Amino acid sequence: MELKFPEVETPDEAALEKGRLLFAGETEFLKGVVDMSGLPPADRLEVCFAGRSNVGKSSLINALTGRKGLARASNTPGRTQEINYFTAGDLYVVDLPGYGFANAPVAIVAKWQALLKQYLSGRQTLRRVFVLIDARHGAKAVDEEIMALLDRSAVTFQCVMTKTDKVKGKALDDSLAKTRTALARHPAAHPEIILTSSDKGDGIATLRAVIASI
Repeated sequence: MELKFPEVETPDEAALEKGRLLFAGETEFLKGVVDMSGLPPADRLEVCFAGRSNVGKSSLINALTGRKGLARASNTPGRTQEINYFTAGDLYVVDLPGYGFANAPVAIVAKWQALLKQYLSGRQTLRRVFVLIDARHGAKAVDEEIMALLDRSAVTFQCVMTKTDKVKGKALDDSLAKTRTALARHPAAHPEIILTSSDKGDGIATLRAVIASI
């Protein structure tokens, strides 16, 4: 039986080179956005990264772009409450606020969740959302909340497993099985998973190639 949501096959040399070139130039921080009126012009395609607090989103963006301090990780879960825009060639790379156990007042959390919904459903140039899942835990209920939001927004999302170097063997298999079961419930889910480790660099070239192909 064919596996549902298999791991992405290693891209060929041409695709890997296209991905390398996309991120070979300078990636610059453009701006942090706190409401829809602050979004930059929709003059190029964009991909964005979503994940619950402490999933390793900043580390992944830094590894992807080859710039260590580009996206700043916060020690306080839920601290990042802006939609952060970066330019990579003719592409916008977008870092969404971490969702989940936000260490912020309820009113602020509500405001930023509303912004997230507006952005996801209203940005015509958004081509794909990468939903990051911690490989040590697999998909959780809070991850499925964002997946459901993406279903409703009719935005294709692809699962990226992070921190795969921290879990091995059966524990990784179980985490993947749990995540695949969750993905099967969501029509907007892209049919392949990308496995990554920001620390080891695993899967980063593949992720670049996938973005370059979109």
